[in-house]
Amino acid sequence: MEIQTAYYNSPIGTIEIKGNDDGIKSILFTEEEKEATKIIHESLKEVIYQLDEYYTGIRKEFGIKLNPEGTAFQKRVWKELLTLPFGKKNSYLHLAKLLGDENTNRAIGNATSKNPIAIIIPCHRVIGSNGKLTGYAGGIWRKEWLLKHEKSVVIGKQTELF
Repeated sequence: MEIQTAYYNSPIGTIEIKGNDDGIKSILFTEEEKEATKIIHESLKEVIYQLDEYYTGIRKEFGIKLNPEGTAFQKRVWKELLTLPFGKKNSYLHLAKLLGDENTNRAIGNATSKNPIAIIIPCHRVIGSNGKLTGYAGGIWRKEWLLKHEKSVVIGKQTELF
């Protein structure tokens, strides 16, 4: 089936969403401002609905069919990222231990950096072992915003961000 594309204007920039009935292929921030897609293919409507809920502080978990492209190892890492609790930071070392080999720290960082499905596969929740924010494909400022947003939702003050 043909891949469909929609643009969503989030509080922190335009997001390009690609997918079809087989699942979502990618959700990526784009630096290019785009008008939000008005006519949305059925396979993408639920993603936009759930992103709206996420940004307004209603949604903490997503129920979207995912179909990202990547290596077997990348998919293992991305699957593990889905288990990270909302509003909690974790380290690459923690992920490595969850995957059974703390020597895969760098490989996990590399797989995380190639995550094609921002927000839903929450790579923004992974930080350095020293507590510092590390790379994020959408930009460190967005990673920081997402972490603050989730923390504020957990403590019940999401309105402070808007």
